[in-house]
Amino acid sequence: MRSRDRRAGHQQKLLQAYPGLTLLCVTVVMPGPVKRTEGTLVIGRAAMAALRKEQDLLYEETDDLETGFEGYAVTALPSVEAKRLAVRLEETHPLGRLFDIDVIRPDGEPMPREAVGSGPRKCLLCDRDARFCMRNHTHSYQELLSKIDELLGFYAKS
Repeated sequence: MRSRDRRAGHQQKLLQAYPGLTLLCVTVVMPGPVKRTEGTLVIGRAAMAALRKEQDLLYEETDDLETGFEGYAVTALPSVEAKRLAVRLEETHPLGRLFDIDVIRPDGEPMPREAVGSGPRKCLLCDRDARFCMRNHTHSYQELLSKIDELLGFYAKS
């Protein structure tokens, strides 16, 4: 909870420093209590590289925190276009299922996936809504970690 509050405060500072622009906030989807591993760093860096490849970033920073990877980027893209890009990366990049790319509008409000015609994120292991599986503990922690390791292994080979 503290890290969320700190992240929200940092987002507000960046929005004030770059008025009228769109803010991207990158974190890593990682189940369980351990949020900082070598794998999460690989995933976070891959997300930032993918964003950088797709558009000009006016500002960029990353943090390797005990609470996990955090990346921030500012773009001149309109929020809707930035959200379309974020959703596309989350759905098509080899590690995209593990990216959490939030798009924050210049007014400080997050841009929901529904605003670009996308439905909720799918579960890492099945086709259900990820929130359903998370709430109901549909899959074991070990199953999720195994899938994450598998994705990282495929990514490392590519």
